[in-house]
Amino acid sequence: MRILLVTAGSRGDVEPFAALARRAVGAGHEVRLALPDRSGVDLDGLDVRSLGVDFSAMIESQGVSPLAAMRNLREVVRPVMRGVIVNAAHAAREFRPDVLVWHPKVLSAPLIADALGIPHAAVEMVPVMTPTREFPAAGTVTRSLGPLNPLTYRMAGAAGAMFRGEVAEAASVMGVAPPRRSSPPSATLLPISPAILPAPSDWPDTTVLTGPWRSTSTDAAAPDPAVEAFLGAGPVAYAGFGSMAAGDPAERGRALVEAARSRGLRLLVATGLGGIAVPDGLRGDDVLVTRSVDHAAVLPRAAVAVHHGGIGTVQAAMGAGTVSVIVPFIADQPFWGAQLDRRGLGPAPIPQRRLTAERLASALAEASAHEASVASVAERMSHEDGTGAALAVLERVT
Repeated sequence: MRILLVTAGSRGDVEPFAALARRAVGAGHEVRLALPDRSGVDLDGLDVRSLGVDFSAMIESQGVSPLAAMRNLREVVRPVMRGVIVNAAHAAREFRPDVLVWHPKVLSAPLIADALGIPHAAVEMVPVMTPTREFPAAGTVTRSLGPLNPLTYRMAGAAGAMFRGEVAEAASVMGVAPPRRSSPPSATLLPISPAILPAPSDWPDTTVLTGPWRSTSTDAAAPDPAVEAFLGAGPVAYAGFGSMAAGDPAERGRALVEAARSRGLRLLVATGLGGIAVPDGLRGDDVLVTRSVDHAAVLPRAAVAVHHGGIGTVQAAMGAGTVSVIVPFIADQPFWGAQLDRRGLGPAPIPQRRLTAERLASALAEASAHEASVASVAERMSHEDGTGAALAVLERVT
């Protein structure tokens, strides 16, 4: 089977697709992965095709503010989305797959699949596409609206309408007229553990919670010597906000250091794309600052993980049995913070604008009360094979 995977976004959007690509190749399928540049993901041994866009550069230039995105829609956001939408069509024409697997940002994917006469599978990285009465779409509101919850899922479609011109251009690449309506996905895959988000009873059978997509070839990678030595020298709190470049990173770094010291914890900081900066005057033997770490190697050895609440980091921490203190910034992050809080899997989230050393120290003190429930989730997740479950679905729909 020839499988074309097309993803868009930063590292958290690319890593699961790379894991699925590796699993499919190992099963004997011919796989191509079309993706943005500079994702930071290990792509060794994979057949990849650039979409000619750089989400990291976009984040570095304007941060993650939705207001900044709207202000820069024409100059920054639209060109990047055009690259994703149109170049996905070029990638499909070149590869001629038997099935197309796509990220929700790839708005042209359904028409591409229809033009080729092949099935397609959507990858719902977080619950935003398949309506349910049980909770609102991630990234909308954090409190349930009851019977009105399904209405929140219409927002994804409304956002897609902003790029009709780019979708029409992709249709031209495929040699078809822009369709009024494309075929629905043959399957919708969520690389999310049901131990963290139980499947709603009103989801269709075609929507499948597979469990996280992880690459076993990199999960056990050792940290660099400096990180290894730091982890071995005493209890460590890990802090990293990924690509969340917003607000005052130095003030955020100060709150992290002061809170960790107040709890007798040493602090390992991953600065990512600029979400945290630790002023020189606050550094010492109990603080190690690096750009990034391998979560699979670091989180199992951390006493607690302070992070932005992206689903990739949430699942990495949960799978490691490490309690999360979530500091949400945007999009789905408040959803996951609220989800863990409701289910007793972590302290209440601290919105990034309200982060202080005092609030964080209180959350760190509470973290130990959640260790048993997190350990139970970790045990359940240890039996999941998300990439295998996803591949089995793709093999059934072709």
